[in-house]
Amino acid sequence: MDISVIIVNYNTRKLCAQTVRSVLDNLGDMSAEIIIADNSSMASEVFSSTDSRVKVFSGLPNKGFGTASNYGAEKASGKYILFLNSDTIMQPKTLPRAVSYMETHPETGCLGTRTLLEDGSFDHGCKRGFPTPFNSFCYFLKLDRLFPKSKAVGGYRQTHIGREETAEVQCVSGSFMLMPREVFKETGGFDEEIFMHGEDIDLCYRIGLTGRKVVYLGDVFMIHLKGRSSLHQKGKESIKNFYKGITYVYDKYYTDKHGKVGTALFHLAIKLKYYMTLLRHYISGGK
Repeated sequence: MDISVIIVNYNTRKLCAQTVRSVLDNLGDMSAEIIIADNSSMASEVFSSTDSRVKVFSGLPNKGFGTASNYGAEKASGKYILFLNSDTIMQPKTLPRAVSYMETHPETGCLGTRTLLEDGSFDHGCKRGFPTPFNSFCYFLKLDRLFPKSKAVGGYRQTHIGREETAEVQCVSGSFMLMPREVFKETGGFDEEIFMHGEDIDLCYRIGLTGRKVVYLGDVFMIHLKGRSSLHQKGKESIKNFYKGITYVYDKYYTDKHGKVGTALFHLAIKLKYYMTLLRHYISGGK
């Protein structure tokens, strides 16, 4: 088996069906299986398929994206594992090109691809740096937008790397994460303490600790219908989980490096950003 595609479905049956079809239509000559880890809370949203390449595991307790992804990985038999969001649309050549890159660059431990939103704009989450205090400071003050070519101030969104360029980055998005199955097993998979948001950063960090590269593949792309699935709807819980995940990753890897003062300042900045985002959410009519 060349590749196992793992998709977490949580009340996204129609979106998930679209994603599965787009994968099956764009595999090229690769052998593949698609594993659906179904966390749906509504019976009408449980995913099903008659295609023998699609394996559905339903009735799973909803313990978060990472836990469901780990469950799917345990069932995988492919040489490579692709973690793919249920609200994505694969494009021609993307999967074969991504796997071909991994084959010819064995030093790569994880690969992401250029990702466009539904309106054609660029999804900056597909190539990122780690949330260090300096990267976070520049990101919150939008300095990367003022100086996009600066590697220093553009560290979080990696703005110095062209969108259609292929380059080593610090982390890629969990909406598309391709890696050798053995690398996933070696690193222990996703940290299940993170319910949602930040688990991709955490895994990329640990892959980097093995000496392998995390790579952004810019010459092919996929479409991400961000905001259409439960994972990315900007509700109160989603906002809370995002900032909670980022804080968890920081505390796990950076507290000892930056001391009490640096950590306190980071926590303060995160809380301010969280409440500002929540306030904008309520002002715009969110619940």
